[in-house]
Amino acid sequence: MGPRPAVLVIAGSDSSGGAGLVRDVQTLESQGAAALCAVTAVTAQTDGRVLGVVAVPPEQVRAQIEAAFATRPIGAVKIGMLVGRATLEAVADALQHAPAVPVVLDPVLRASSGATLLEDPGFARLRARLFPLTTVLTPNLPEAAALCAEPYVEDEADAARLLEWGRRLLGQGPHAVLIKGGHASGATAADVLLRPGVAPVWLSGSRLAAGRRGTGCALASALAAALAAGADVETACRRARAHVRALLEAAQEPAERTATLE
Repeated sequence: MGPRPAVLVIAGSDSSGGAGLVRDVQTLESQGAAALCAVTAVTAQTDGRVLGVVAVPPEQVRAQIEAAFATRPIGAVKIGMLVGRATLEAVADALQHAPAVPVVLDPVLRASSGATLLEDPGFARLRARLFPLTTVLTPNLPEAAALCAEPYVEDEADAARLLEWGRRLLGQGPHAVLIKGGHASGATAADVLLRPGVAPVWLSGSRLAAGRRGTGCALASALAAALAAGADVETACRRARAHVRALLEAAQEPAERTATLE
């Protein structure tokens, strides 16, 4: 048996352990991948509030990325929380000079509590610098709307709107876009995968009566682990969704789990 595939996580820490680097490393371990980390910010959070955010100096972020690539072969990169333009530029510069590997970009614009983590002026640089390096972009519905400069209204986020946003984002440089439909309403939770020259692939399942912080981190990290192990994009997306579904099923109340199993 050879060494485990390695994934470099570029993200912020979350003192509550519910999201960010802690969730990323937990996910990678569960998927059989080794984790290397470049910390972009240190946050003080509870499950409901962001109490403080301190950005790591951009030159140190870049040095961490360079050190990770010098340590061992890396199979994929997962990018999460980026705080400000300077950090974003440092990450893009480092990746442009690193060996080419699959990149999963989870555009973390706001914390679960609603606190803004990347301001609107950074969106243009995100598109210009990181989208072209991205193998799979994984926005949720509010993030997709924000990146397309449109308001997000839950009841209006139908299939046609998801496809419109996905196609617009795909046209801005990523090799693939997976729009996550978990923020929508209805009995079915549907994500859509878009790639150039390929028909959209809908990945759907029954909506679970459960919520859990860090599912976006978990999905992107599981996706990166699958890509690092050699899976194609669609297979990697399916594996990542299965992992997140298992997390949500585990978060359900016991009576709800019993009802689901029956």
